[in-house]
Amino acid sequence: MQDPRLADEAADALLHGTGHDAERDADHDADHVVDPSALPTTRGGTAAQDAPAPQDVPAPQDVPAPQDGGVTPFGASGAGGGAGGGAGAAPILRAETATAVESTVGALFSPGDDGDPEHHCSASVVHSPGGSLIATAAHCVYTWGFRTNLAFAPGYRDGNLPYGVWVPTRIDIDPRWSEDADPDHDVAFIRVRRPGHPGARLEDLTGGAPIAFRSALPAPAQLLGYSNTGEEALTCRNTARAAGPTQVRFDCAGFPNGTSGGPLRTAAGVLIGVIGGRDGGGDDATSYSSRFGDDVEALYERSAAT
Repeated sequence: MQDPRLADEAADALLHGTGHDAERDADHDADHVVDPSALPTTRGGTAAQDAPAPQDVPAPQDVPAPQDGGVTPFGASGAGGGAGGGAGAAPILRAETATAVESTVGALFSPGDDGDPEHHCSASVVHSPGGSLIATAAHCVYTWGFRTNLAFAPGYRDGNLPYGVWVPTRIDIDPRWSEDADPDHDVAFIRVRRPGHPGARLEDLTGGAPIAFRSALPAPAQLLGYSNTGEEALTCRNTARAAGPTQVRFDCAGFPNGTSGGPLRTAAGVLIGVIGGRDGGGDDATSYSSRFGDDVEALYERSAAT
């Protein structure tokens, strides 16, 4: 569980310290993170170099070893790094600005002097028994320690916070990410609360996407995320394809830094990945995700347990 004081400071910084318009009556949380200059760049920007791990946010240590046939994340290898993957490939698609607010998708902020823009990653609400769970990339929340200054703004658009600001109470990642930054385990689930609103459930306001594991690929899909300088979500529809047994690829240009952690969903709106995994999430033409297989299912079940 994140330090409540740091969480509330982060929420307050987001609501009152950055000029945002909506939900100024809620408490919000963010805190400082240490110099990130030595860290590799990912779609989520650089992560905090040695931010202290929250005292009660456990990194699960009992996730089962990877199964051989996991779901392939966005943008896999074997077909080349660019969209289409070779001769005769279809024209490259490009992300567009979403025309309407997507209540279950939001920007992940880290207010403070950590060297990142205001919102460094993206995240989305996933259905859970407790009703307050979000999914993002592990590299958005942990690099050499947990970030302590996270705040999630679902439905964020043009500075507005229509569903308030939510802060972590628990962050779950696979130990293979925390120990080795294994791109096959670049997934995190975060339980959240809304400061100033005891007992509030995120899904009661936003709804939540169902989640699936070991999904059949290829499949029609939609990718969403916020660039770290953008005020509106980006979206693209194409086909999600396996990139080996442990990664998924999605070919669509125009998903820059900040889109890490954004959801990959089937045509029916089911979450099957988050931008991350191989190459920190991909390049301008292709996005990747760690495949949602047995290990991600175990991680989800642990985090969603009430």
